[in-house]
Amino acid sequence: MPLTPAITDWPAQPLRDRVVIVTGGAQGVGRGIAQAVLGAGGSVMIADLDADAGRACLKEWALPERAAFQRADVASERSVQALVKATLKRFARIDGLVNNAGIASAHGTPLAEMTLAEWQRRLSSLHGAFLCSKHALPALRAQAGGSIINIASTRAWQSEPDSEAYAAAKGGLVAFTHALAISSGPDVRVNSISPGWITTDAWQAPARRRTPKLSRRDHAQHAVGRVGQPEDIGALAVFLLSDLSGFITGQDHIVDGGMSRTMIYAE
Repeated sequence: MPLTPAITDWPAQPLRDRVVIVTGGAQGVGRGIAQAVLGAGGSVMIADLDADAGRACLKEWALPERAAFQRADVASERSVQALVKATLKRFARIDGLVNNAGIASAHGTPLAEMTLAEWQRRLSSLHGAFLCSKHALPALRAQAGGSIINIASTRAWQSEPDSEAYAAAKGGLVAFTHALAISSGPDVRVNSISPGWITTDAWQAPARRRTPKLSRRDHAQHAVGRVGQPEDIGALAVFLLSDLSGFITGQDHIVDGGMSRTMIYAE
């Protein structure tokens, strides 16, 4: 290493020529991540159960050479296999995987009343991360610099009543992240992102899109003075998918505007 390190140029498009799968990528946080990938010069395969929302993304983006959609159920191994196959057929490589698909609502049935079927359904994001990672890893390893991001939640670290299943799923994703990082390194890095309050009203399918209704108090709860947006998560995802984060793996990154660091006392 030289005694005087050279100034390093920052890449203008850090994901140029990279291909990223984003599950649950047609709406909400997933769409924010997919759009960030495109903005960073990458190509994206969005996977979602909502075909109408997926087709709407492709129409609005108008980037047929860099954006594609595959209807997929991440809880089905056959569907995940088809997703990986379709991505390789369309783009010939996979450089990144964002495991975002899953049930969005943290609130569920009280534990004493919850059926095993509901418990298992609410763990779908964890099952999906396992299946997608399992089947994408060979292609990611082939690039010798692949990256996986699991979208967890601040609910992995703090809770409200009746959110046991959601918290278990998100906490499981954080643990899955550091375990897989050790198993898949050095070829593939694995990190998780734990979003806080992210408003997604304007990031839905066209028919469900609406202007967010947020109060001054909603924004004031955050140390940065505002509620989060999907592009806030997308910006970090681009960093974690790119070589800029080449020394970071096995970590959970909380993105909540400082909300979980605020000490609150009941009056």
